[in-house]
Amino acid sequence: MTEIKRIVSMDVFRALTMLLMIFVNDLWTLKNIPLWLEHAEANQDFLGLADTVFPCFLFIVGMAIPFAIKNRIAKGDTPLQLVKHIVTRSLALLIMGIFTVNVPEINAQATGMSSEVFQILMVMGFFLIWNVYPKAEAFKSKLFSGLQAVGVLILLGLAYIFKAGPNDKLVGMTTQWWGILGLIGWTYLTAALIYLFAYRKTYLLVLCFFLFNLLAIAGHAGFLTKIWENGPSEWILANGALFAFAFAGMLVSITLEKYSTLSNQYLLVGGYILMGSVLIMLGFVARHFFIISKIQSTPTWVLLCSGIALIFFAIIYFLVDVKGKSAWFSSIKTAGTSTLTCYLVPYWYYSIANLSGISLPDFLTTGLVGLIKSLAYAFIVIGITALLGKLKIKLKI
Repeated sequence: MTEIKRIVSMDVFRALTMLLMIFVNDLWTLKNIPLWLEHAEANQDFLGLADTVFPCFLFIVGMAIPFAIKNRIAKGDTPLQLVKHIVTRSLALLIMGIFTVNVPEINAQATGMSSEVFQILMVMGFFLIWNVYPKAEAFKSKLFSGLQAVGVLILLGLAYIFKAGPNDKLVGMTTQWWGILGLIGWTYLTAALIYLFAYRKTYLLVLCFFLFNLLAIAGHAGFLTKIWENGPSEWILANGALFAFAFAGMLVSITLEKYSTLSNQYLLVGGYILMGSVLIMLGFVARHFFIISKIQSTPTWVLLCSGIALIFFAIIYFLVDVKGKSAWFSSIKTAGTSTLTCYLVPYWYYSIANLSGISLPDFLTTGLVGLIKSLAYAFIVIGITALLGKLKIKLKI
């Protein structure tokens, strides 16, 4: 099997998604901004911009799986090595997810440190363990292994001392909802393992896409609670909703691999826009039965956001791979290639800002000016990520 050529628009799609994720994650610092930019409430029948970002990220996770796995196969990896790689990556995401989701619940007095200090040490542990260390001779190799060991000790120590809840009912770390990174970990684990053992039979992957969408419908229609006394297992995250996004992206990658010749590129773009439009129309049909809710992971949300992600990618593919405009996105390139680093930098940023006691004046956190500030902040985070990359600090799992 020959190595698959990298699709530049995938990196741009990932970079733009990460830019938007950092931007919407900073909206909590603002006031008097349009509601359509923010997350909707759990029972609110509404789709805000913030509610579309995570689905786009899961979509690109699914898109990357066929390219990553087939390239590893081309390099000689065995199925057992690939399973080990998939499980190891997923475990790393789950660990980071558990830490990040617990931090807001910390009881600083019982833990013995503030959430800001805890977050700084936590992210330091992540970087020490999962940094991309350069290949080195015996001494440096042992030094890098030692740094990873220090990272492991930091996380073990933080997990041991962590306490949440009131002083009379203290608890340690819990899985809760796994956090964004944990949800990505579960989605990647499931989608990658299915792809590994089914990639020669595309029809099975198509069936999986429909199956996970049907699971989302069945879950919210109450069918699954008739099968399980207490509802479906928490491992079946959102009744298949998150997996549906990954398989939508995966099917796009499969079509790109097969049909991305020069003569077919315009046909591909048109096909993606058409399919995206169909999914959006199905979403509006589903709205007659289910509300649009990211927090509830409703089928309506899944269909609408799958369609949005598909059209969003089609536009990027047209600009970058068809028209060759990748230079337009060079300023955010790092967000597409050092995505995990980019996601974690804000944990340091907010913690250090809070510890400093410095706050921005109201005019910088209000209305249009505040939105410009949050957008500028997103670019600053990407710039910090690029600087860290030059210093050979880059996370990869």
